[in-house]
Amino acid sequence: MQTARIAIIGAGLSGLYAAYLLERRGIRDYVILEARDTLGGRITTAHASGMTPLGDDFDRFDLGATWFWPDYQRTLDRVVSEFGLERFEQEETGDMVVERSPDDPPVHVRGYVDSPTPMRLVGGMASLIDALSQRLDATRIIAGQQVRRLQCDGRQIELEAHDRHGDVMSYRVDRVLLAVPPRLAMATIDFHPALPEASMRAWQSIATWMAPHAKYVAVYDKPFWRALGLSGKARSASGPLTEIHDASVPGGSAALFGFLSLPAHVRRNLSEDVLRSHCRAQLYRLFGPWAAAPKAEFIKDWAADPYTATVADQDGPVYRSIASLATASAGIWRNRVIGIASEWSSEFPGYLAGAIKAASDGVEALLLDSTANRHISA
Repeated sequence: MQTARIAIIGAGLSGLYAAYLLERRGIRDYVILEARDTLGGRITTAHASGMTPLGDDFDRFDLGATWFWPDYQRTLDRVVSEFGLERFEQEETGDMVVERSPDDPPVHVRGYVDSPTPMRLVGGMASLIDALSQRLDATRIIAGQQVRRLQCDGRQIELEAHDRHGDVMSYRVDRVLLAVPPRLAMATIDFHPALPEASMRAWQSIATWMAPHAKYVAVYDKPFWRALGLSGKARSASGPLTEIHDASVPGGSAALFGFLSLPAHVRRNLSEDVLRSHCRAQLYRLFGPWAAAPKAEFIKDWAADPYTATVADQDGPVYRSIASLATASAGIWRNRVIGIASEWSSEFPGYLAGAIKAASDGVEALLLDSTANRHISA
C-alpha cells in the first residue's frame, strides 16, 4: 500500500491547481489520481490533423470549456497572466445567421458583440492545463486510476483505485481533495462508512455542468464566412446544431463549432458519421457551399463520457446548481474529504473560474483545519 499525506482525485483544472497551491505552500507529499489516460478533465482539445494529447501546438480547438471573462473572473485572469498565456478576443464581427424554423430559410440579422468580451487562449484552454502540469512533479500524477472506494478509520483514509484492466492499487492518506463533480463522486465512489444522508442528497442533487451537451467542430483552411460579412455566429431552431460560433485560431486554421440540440438519448442511437453528415448539411445551409467540406471535424459527446456524466446527467437540465457544502455536514468525513470541483464553487460554479475558486477554497479549508495542520503542515 502506498502512502501520501493528501490525495487529489481528478486531474482536471481544479485538481491540478490545488496541487499547484499546495506546492506553493511547500507541501509536496500528495498524489493526484486521474481516471482518464490524459490530464485536463473537461478541458480537452482537438488538432486540425486529428485528436492529439496535450502539448505545445497552438493549432488546437476546444471540445470542452472554451471562454473566460477577465473583466469579472479576476482570479482566473491573474492565473492566466501569471503563467504568461496568450489570449485573444472571441471573433464576433459581422452578421449572425438565424434559422427560425425547419420550414423557413436561414436569414442574416445584425450581429452583436457580447459584453463583457469573452476571451480564448492561444492553444485552447488546454494551454492552461499544460502550464499547470509543467509546474508539478510528474511522478505525483498517476493517470488511468479510477478511485472506487474510500474508507476512513477516523485517523486515515484508505483509497482503492482500479486501472482499465481491473488491477487495484491502494493508498493510505490523511486527507482527500475531491476534484470530480459531486454527482459523479456519489455515483462512482463507495464511502465507508457512508456519508451523512444530508450530504449524499445534496451532492447527488448538483447537476454536472454541461454534462448533457455535445460539441461539434468543423475545421477549414480559411474563415470564408468573414468575406461574406458573417461573424460565424448562428442560432437555429432546426438543428442539429442550436448555437454556433467562430472557433478559428489566430495564425492557424479556421473553424466553426456548435452545440448539438439533439438530446443525449437520441444521440446514443446515431453514429458519429451520421451526426457529422447532418452537421455539415446544416453548415452548408447557413454559410454556403464552402462549409460542406471541412478538412477535419470532431464531435465530443460529454453525456457519453463515463468520467463526466452520470445516468442522472444524461438528459438532465443544463442550469448551474446552487453550490453545496464542500465537506460532509457532520461525522467522520467532515474536513477529511473536501470537494474542489467547479460545481462546489460559491462563484461561477461549473465554469473554469469556479474550478480555480473551489480549488483555492478547498486548499485553504484543508490547511486551516487544526487536525489537518498537525499532519500536513508539520
